[in-house]
Amino acid sequence: MAESESESDSETGEKPHYHGHRSRLRARFLESGGVGIPDYEILELILFGVFRNGDVKPLAKALVDEFGSLAAVLAAPVDRLGKVPGCGAAVIAALKVTREAGLRMLKADAMQRPAISNWQALLDYCRAVLQHEGIEQFRILFLDRKNQVIADEAQQRGTIDHTPVYPREVVKRALELNAAALILVHNHPSGDPTPSRADIEMTKQVRDAAAALGIALHDHLVVGRKGHVSFREKGLL
Repeated sequence: MAESESESDSETGEKPHYHGHRSRLRARFLESGGVGIPDYEILELILFGVFRNGDVKPLAKALVDEFGSLAAVLAAPVDRLGKVPGCGAAVIAALKVTREAGLRMLKADAMQRPAISNWQALLDYCRAVLQHEGIEQFRILFLDRKNQVIADEAQQRGTIDHTPVYPREVVKRALELNAAALILVHNHPSGDPTPSRADIEMTKQVRDAAAALGIALHDHLVVGRKGHVSFREKGLL
């Protein structure tokens, strides 16, 4: 069945203003590899798979206007996406599948080599997972003796500015996994990754509890929309 871009208006015989747009956009994307394609047009390409007919540009632009960027749209909570007119279950599923595919690619790249020698890929993955989260989330990367990641787990989800972390539980899970080292990661929904006093104190408690059992704490990364902070680089460990 032909897409609506090739169909004529049933009454006037005139082609819609977006006639041929899908084919042109697809061709431009393939030729450029996505370079220079604005966020709303990437969203259009995603939405083509949801809507076989019609002009999806207004919805794509509305989503970018509402959330600010393609990354923010893909990471937006389901309930907030659902409040955008035209953004139903099929659209939300397509957006979330797209994000999940991207995260899995980043995770595969980050986990394929020892963490210490693959630091940038690890940072890219952590930022993609956490920088647009609306509430604090505390994650732990568990490493073996060769610094290979053996598990990546979300330990706690808190409020917009606080996540309870219990050093005893962190160490208990490390022992269950036979981990030799840890990397702590959490986000600041405010966007500013500067560690708080509570972050610094909690990190010291985890470091001391882990060290007592021969488990190293390599770093604690705080992620925000404005970047990230490494405790190791800042001399806080």
